Amino acid sequence: MKVEKKFFFNVRVDNVNLEDTLKHCEDYIRSGVPHQIVVVNVAKLVKARHDQILRRIINDADIVGADGMPLVWLSKYMGQPIAGRVNGTDLMGELVKKAAEKGHSIYFLGAKPDVVRKVVDSYTKLYPKLKVAGYRDGYFKSEEEDRVADEIRESGADIIFLAFGSPKKEKFVSKYLYRMGVPVVHGVGGSFDVVAGVTKRAPVWMQNWGLEWFYRFLQEPGRMWKRYLLTNLNFLLLVGAEMFKRTVRVQRA
Repeated sequence: MKVEKKFFFNVRVDNVNLEDTLKHCEDYIRSGVPHQIVVVNVAKLVKARHDQILRRIINDADIVGADGMPLVWLSKYMGQPIAGRVNGTDLMGELVKKAAEKGHSIYFLGAKPDVVRKVVDSYTKLYPKLKVAGYRDGYFKSEEEDRVADEIRESGADIIFLAFGSPKKEKFVSKYLYRMGVPVVHGVGGSFDVVAGVTKRAPVWMQNWGLEWFYRFLQEPGRMWKRYLLTNLNFLLLVGAEMFKRTVRVQRA
């Protein structure tokens, strides 16, 4: 099953929804070959515009989902509609469920020690048959990375979730994808915090209206205001520039 690649402001987002992505992940596990899964939201798209390494990693990934409704709306406006949203937290939850059903093993990497333990405890209570290949927090030094990658490989995991920030997780995976040897590698950002109850997920209606960022801002305004102000402003400027170009082309036609 091929992935239809589309590009918005030179950043790739594939024509897939959550169900499509899960099917691809099953294929990847059967293959036994390492694959990198990336989900892109507005913040990551804007960041990738200025970070060439991050943009290359995203564009070279095995599958890239739209993590948020704004990118789904953008795809329709730009005449390249994508199938739907692939939220990173939802994808993680569905992969855990399917892993428990099919006997796939999972490695959990990242977040604080107490958070990753809570994530493992939560999922093993929910799915008693879930195979946990291993877990560890994300607080290790750069000189320890090789050893961490080797430990993951030795675990024999079929799936790994990396709860690092962006672009750290994308760059770590790009460097160690084949050394880890895990068929499905999914960077989940702050999803461990959600599962562990450290932060709350936005209500469904806010997710559908593309307001997850605002719900996150309300929980930590002091830490998040600058990030979202700059990110959203940059995104609006990009869209505004595109609207202006289209208006000019129509007038000249």
